[in-house]
Amino acid sequence: MTITLRPGATVVFTGDSITDSRRSESEDGLGSGYPLRVAGEWGLRHPDRPVTWLNSAIAGHKVMDLEPRWQTDVLDARPNVVSILVGVNDMGWHTLDPNGYVIPAEDFAAGYDRLLAPLAEAGTGLILIEPFLLPIHGVVEAGVALIGEEQRKEWRADLNPKIQAVRELADKYGAHLLPADSMFTELAATTEPEHWAADGVHPTPAGHAALAAAWLRLVA
Repeated sequence: MTITLRPGATVVFTGDSITDSRRSESEDGLGSGYPLRVAGEWGLRHPDRPVTWLNSAIAGHKVMDLEPRWQTDVLDARPNVVSILVGVNDMGWHTLDPNGYVIPAEDFAAGYDRLLAPLAEAGTGLILIEPFLLPIHGVVEAGVALIGEEQRKEWRADLNPKIQAVRELADKYGAHLLPADSMFTELAATTEPEHWAADGVHPTPAGHAALAAAWLRLVA
């Protein structure tokens, strides 16, 4: 079952840098990533059904960062549909502060739940995108390996429970789930993972195109 976007609907994309995609540098505020591709393709397919597309994502944000701005950046827009992609900054590479604090999956899930509750109460359509990590072969800068196999395994072990939390929240709220981690895992099995995300996290143009195509399959 898909979400029907009616003429005049408002869609808000939000999350972290993957969705942000330098939106502050774009005239329409959508950035250069998958939200821009979604809006462009929708306009071509449905010129008779104009939609207002908004992007409130901010690079580097975690679930805990979305909460303080949720009212002004999301709820106040009175959106018909909200699309959320967050979680990779809650993963191991961003979760260690100087005191060594790691964001537990339970805290991630609870914070995410608090974001969804008012939207569900308002009857807003929800699209939850799994955070993802592609199995790249390593990032090397100035001859030094920045991402090793063991580090990637640690990140994956930290991220997997958070991906599962997103899946469970989608089920709890009847949201549409975009299984991005599963999708990119399958794509990386037949094409070099760097083709989709050079650093394993931030999509290339091909990765953004794949996200946009999957997103558009959830709406009608």
